[in-house]
Amino acid sequence: MRLKDKVAVITGASSGIGREAALLFAQEGAKIVAADVNDAEGEKTAAQINEANGKAVFVHADVSKSRDCENMIYTAEEIFGKLDILFNNAGIMHSEDDDAVSTEDDVWDLTMNVNLKGVFLGCKYGIPALRRAGGGSIINTASFVAIVGAATPQLAYTTSKGGVLAMTRELSVIHARENIRVNALCPGPLQTELLMKFLDTEEKKQRRLVHVPMGRFGKAKEMADAALFLASEESSYVTGTTFTVDGGLTAAYVTPE
Repeated sequence: MRLKDKVAVITGASSGIGREAALLFAQEGAKIVAADVNDAEGEKTAAQINEANGKAVFVHADVSKSRDCENMIYTAEEIFGKLDILFNNAGIMHSEDDDAVSTEDDVWDLTMNVNLKGVFLGCKYGIPALRRAGGGSIINTASFVAIVGAATPQLAYTTSKGGVLAMTRELSVIHARENIRVNALCPGPLQTELLMKFLDTEEKKQRRLVHVPMGRFGKAKEMADAALFLASEESSYVTGTTFTVDGGLTAAYVTPE
């Protein structure tokens, strides 16, 4: 088992990448704190793990709230004794997110609070716990749009994910000698409820897919597999990376400097 005796906090664990990662990490031996604002689906994730003879608890957490983030880390240490892996995965893509002219202040603020501040708060409370455990792995979910921009306007989302990349790089440098690794997972376009709600017409879907060399949307399970590598000791010399899992999209558009 690649995560035997590890303890992981995973935000956004009620669906998509978060749920797939929680199930996979548990299969690989980790004890899971599944955190989300969606209590019913978050409880379902934890139940699936426990029914498969794994160990998991659900904790309600709005990652934009300091008290909730502090509590999810407290829960990991209180119930499972430590924290080894922090997967800051929770995020939103608002249906009214658009370009600079059309995006309203409240849409911008909500997106930043969840996607960017939520990662900051996870790290704020998670890093001291990782120190107490002697080190560990932080995985922050960013996005390919932070590297190349989005063909369909979603400025608040794109900007928030760019911030996640910058935060990840700085944290990786600051904490490298504490045996704390910090990496950004950058998914390409995925066949998830989050993205499909945003790309709500066939035209929008094709506008995104035309840029993907593999010609298909990725799967949440494929992102969970990538996160497993970053969580495990197999990536023990990997920190500060923009770990892109995107069907070749950025390779087709990004020129090395």
